[in-house]
Amino acid sequence: MSAWPGKYVIGLTGNIATGKSVVRRMLEHLGAYGIDADALGHRAIAQGAPGYQPVLDTFGKWILGPDGQVDRNKLARVVFADAEALSRLEGIVHPLVEQAIDVLIRRSNQRVIVIEAIKLLESGLHTKCDSLWVTHAMQEIQLVRLMKKRGMTELVARQRIAAQPSQGEKISAANVVIRNDGSFEDTWKKVVAAWQELFPAADTGPLRAVRAAGGELAVQRARPRQANDIAALITRLTGGKRKLEREDIMAAFGEKAYLLLSLGDRAVGLMGWQVENLVARTDEVYIDPTIPFSVALRALTEEVERASRELQCEVALMFLPPDLAHWREIWNNLGYQERTIQSLKVRAWEEAAEESMPAGSTMFFKQLRRDRVLRPV
Repeated sequence: MSAWPGKYVIGLTGNIATGKSVVRRMLEHLGAYGIDADALGHRAIAQGAPGYQPVLDTFGKWILGPDGQVDRNKLARVVFADAEALSRLEGIVHPLVEQAIDVLIRRSNQRVIVIEAIKLLESGLHTKCDSLWVTHAMQEIQLVRLMKKRGMTELVARQRIAAQPSQGEKISAANVVIRNDGSFEDTWKKVVAAWQELFPAADTGPLRAVRAAGGELAVQRARPRQANDIAALITRLTGGKRKLEREDIMAAFGEKAYLLLSLGDRAVGLMGWQVENLVARTDEVYIDPTIPFSVALRALTEEVERASRELQCEVALMFLPPDLAHWREIWNNLGYQERTIQSLKVRAWEEAAEESMPAGSTMFFKQLRRDRVLRPV
């Protein structure tokens, strides 16, 4: 039994670049509330957070960047080369992360929680979970992912892999092992099968319909099994400029969720969005030109906001191409304001924008709650 009555908690871990975050997002598609413990650790040492000064006192001001924030690359070079230094850092960060996790779980409405943490076993957090899931990938796959997705050299990638305990140690402790060497679809099938073992009566994903515009339009959370429909809709609404296949959308489901807007049986709109570190980010918006733009946009946006608030998000960011950004009056009426990354003033929000903002897009911002969920973390 987990440490949180009424909740079923899945602890998710695995070595670097084995696909932990992809599996967490899959579990979120199935209805779980996801927590990224490593992202919380980053917030815990941001300027103004309770871990900031202890880290400076321990490692010195030389680890700061020009903006006064902890430069995590500098800090990583120290702690990954010195086991004692890593232990001291974890002694500062882990208690703060556990406090934040406790706050999030107690406030969540979902019954199933998934905590993703690379140090789940080492921190002892796994003892508070009902089930331990471990992702696994061959070392060559890990290398490719680190070099391609994180821009590491082969030497640095091998050092990061070698600095971690063997995958076998985690696998031997696991209740569920997800081998993540193949396609998104292969991994999705494994995750669904493991989910249904735990929750045999559950459906394979949350589905919510919201009536809008006098009952004519409906918004629903799309499922991976609707990948063909999503690919066809994007291809049609872009006039073939983005000609997508099922495999493209299945891969995208590893990063985001989709909301579909329908008029009767016909799909007429789409939003692609994700929630990471309590920040909702929308980077895809498509609306059929035969549908009133403001009505369709309101239906999709309000559902993104509702779902984001349910996930305890602090802010919503919209990354818009020029043809959508010019509708400023409509966005303003929905409560969004055009902003720059530097104007956000909260490091976690700035990092979310830096990580997700496509080149050539304009960012629109809306604060979803005035109380910072993890203040001061």
